[in-house]
Amino acid sequence: MRNLALLAAAFVAFASPISAGPAEERASDVEVMILGVYHFSSPGGDVVNVEVDDFLDPKRQRELAHLAQTLAQWRPTRIVVEQEAHGPNFSLESYARTEQLLQTERNETVQLGYRLARLLGHEAVYGFDERSRDGEPDYFPFEAVQSFAQRSGHGELLETLVGQVEAASEVENAAIQKRSVAETLFHHNDPMLMTRMHHNFYYSMLTIGDGENQPGAELNAYWYMRNAKMFAKLDLIAEPGDRVLVIVGSGHTTWLRHFIEHKPDFQLVESMPYLIAAATLDDALGSKR
Repeated sequence: MRNLALLAAAFVAFASPISAGPAEERASDVEVMILGVYHFSSPGGDVVNVEVDDFLDPKRQRELAHLAQTLAQWRPTRIVVEQEAHGPNFSLESYARTEQLLQTERNETVQLGYRLARLLGHEAVYGFDERSRDGEPDYFPFEAVQSFAQRSGHGELLETLVGQVEAASEVENAAIQKRSVAETLFHHNDPMLMTRMHHNFYYSMLTIGDGENQPGAELNAYWYMRNAKMFAKLDLIAEPGDRVLVIVGSGHTTWLRHFIEHKPDFQLVESMPYLIAAATLDDALGSKR
């Protein structure tokens, strides 16, 4: 019954048009699908990190293959991942070593981005991440926010915000062993949920300041800046008529969706139908341990 329900939902979603408008206008637009993920190799760089499974495990390898197969049905012409790369073309040199890396690396760039690009016969995979360099601002100055909050009586607010993220992470950690990769990514690609979490965490920090010092506002501004620069790189990578799959940490999805939805020559394509299809395939082919 569950398989039939998921399959029916997938068919409905696949058949639904993403946008309206004259066909001749849409033909030259860049279509972008954002696939929000948790970091498969959990580098520990976030405020709260998910405890990940071993993505070299045969079960996870089957699930990743199913997810790549379903994403391939969208026929993306370019794949962009959360890695730094040099312009002007932003291609990643390590893609040439995909066969070797698939046996040793656990991160989503390799296990999903490179895997899918190889399946589709792409010549390149592109990186669009933006990181602070020497002399540049910290794009996520959380320590400054913490320090000010402790001095100014905002510590309880910040503890509450971090606690909410920790609680959500604990729920995910408890469920991750029971779910397939595609199922685990469902909530990372629920636009309403991700937007609500984003607004609650970031906008609540706007309170942390005293007029002269505004660390909460600065964190919001720098986080926006990082995502704006990432989108600007995406704009440089894409060509008219491209179908671009972006694989990125789900914390970035709210701002990236905003830019795609508001730039006139871009169209947003939802990833959820393909995740549903992959989860259905996992069930049908017995991916569970």
